[in-house]
Amino acid sequence: MRKATKTVTTWLGISAGIAGLEHGYFEILQGSTSTEGLMITSIGPPCVPEDIWNACEPALTILPDFLSAGILSLIVGLLILVWSTAFIQHKHGGSILMLLSVALLLVGGGLFPPLIGIGGGIAGTRINRPISRKPPGQILDFSSKLWPWLLVIFLAWIWGQWIVGYFLNDYLQAVMVYGVVFILILLPMSVFSAYARDVKELAG
Repeated sequence: MRKATKTVTTWLGISAGIAGLEHGYFEILQGSTSTEGLMITSIGPPCVPEDIWNACEPALTILPDFLSAGILSLIVGLLILVWSTAFIQHKHGGSILMLLSVALLLVGGGLFPPLIGIGGGIAGTRINRPISRKPPGQILDFSSKLWPWLLVIFLAWIWGQWIVGYFLNDYLQAVMVYGVVFILILLPMSVFSAYARDVKELAG
């Protein structure tokens, strides 16, 4: 089993699951109000998307009201959380995590949480795959040294932005586009560094 790959998959899945629960909670607070379209904001009034760094948590849902979207987001988020912590090493663990993440996207669990879950699921499909015993090249060797720090930085930003946003909303709102780019870059890099570490450890 690829230990680093399993670790990155588990933590990305946990992050996606918790974020899905958070979206679901705020959607339930909006009650049986109609969603009036595919795109919604998980956090309802008095939250104003233009005035807050997280834009009131945008999401997509195929469901007709916030209550059903919230309940299903909670359920799917919980399933992702349990699956990622207890069953991700299963033969089809990564594939099932990806399917659950797609379901999270469709019911209202946010936009980035499903993306993170899918990234974890892709990594999860490699947990039980054999690794070549060839010595790692320079890129893999360098990337292996970045494990687990890239994942730590990624998780710190994902959850730390809530603290920064609470105290420095205007600042975070101004730089949020860079934060999104940071997430999109760091997510695959975290997965790759885990793969590189597994290759390095097998090669000795």
